[in-house]
Amino acid sequence: MTDYQEAHRERELTRRTVVVAGAGGIAAAGLVGGALTTTAFAGDGADTSAEDGAGVCYRLTSETVEGPYYIDADKLRRDITEDREGIPLLLGLKVIDSETCRPIRDAAVDIWHCDAVGVYSGYENQGNGGGGGGPAPTGEPPTGTPTGEPPTGGPGGGGGGHQEPTDDTRYLRGTWRTDRHGHVTFRTVFPGWYRGRCVHIHVKVYVDGEWTDAGYEGGHACHTGQFFFDEESVLASAEVEPYASNAAERTTLTEDTIYDQSGTPGGLLKLRYDRRNIARGVRGSLTVGVDPDATQDGQGAPPQPSTSASPSASASASAETS
Repeated sequence: MTDYQEAHRERELTRRTVVVAGAGGIAAAGLVGGALTTTAFAGDGADTSAEDGAGVCYRLTSETVEGPYYIDADKLRRDITEDREGIPLLLGLKVIDSETCRPIRDAAVDIWHCDAVGVYSGYENQGNGGGGGGPAPTGEPPTGTPTGEPPTGGPGGGGGGHQEPTDDTRYLRGTWRTDRHGHVTFRTVFPGWYRGRCVHIHVKVYVDGEWTDAGYEGGHACHTGQFFFDEESVLASAEVEPYASNAAERTTLTEDTIYDQSGTPGGLLKLRYDRRNIARGVRGSLTVGVDPDATQDGQGAPPQPSTSASPSASASASAETS
């Protein structure tokens, strides 16, 4: 029995309160065009070592700001989809010590992101920059580099302090532990966009804590970052509902004020999907190099990216046909 299959039997927890897993917690949700097929994500273990190169050291993955809409004490679960519609996304991560290349086991990995129309759970009244919780007003997408200061009031913007949740929704948020190989896998949907930011997923990695019956206790955040999607995949997703209904102005990857344009070390995901029909599902993977002794809570300005990198680390993410 694989670690992924065994995880089906585990309970879902919150960090402070035990929550018994609901039926089919890891099962694929019925999304665009019907239920996810069993062949869409063959091999759910999502072992990223073959793709990233076993034993290859990566430099530290870029640190970024946390953004205003992080919610602590969220559910520990692999399937964070809940009722959100969108293109199925299987996100496979490998967390390693960037100095020793050794996998970091039992780390707590948090991810959170907006839905297909740019709305974050817990902050639905913020909308996606247009207000009202739905698609923003119509308008032409930007064609040049944005001017002025980056937005701080919109969902998940690049700056601004933490904001307290305004509602009890928690879709597209969750935490899970890395296995002995440093792997962790999440089921979710391809994120949408909102004005001022490119398509992205937020992530935090916690270490030195303790897994108990009440969840993950103590420890510290050694990495706060974001994962990014190449333009080809985003443009393909925009042809599929409900993304096609998202009329918010879209910031491209090269225009984004948070992504450091460094490729894989900057959080650019490696993506695999059927280019003829992205609605079937996407597999994203990345090796995340962290310094387990550092504290990176994402509260201040992100550190400047390092200028040193291994040849493997400097490779850009690529989209592959399935």
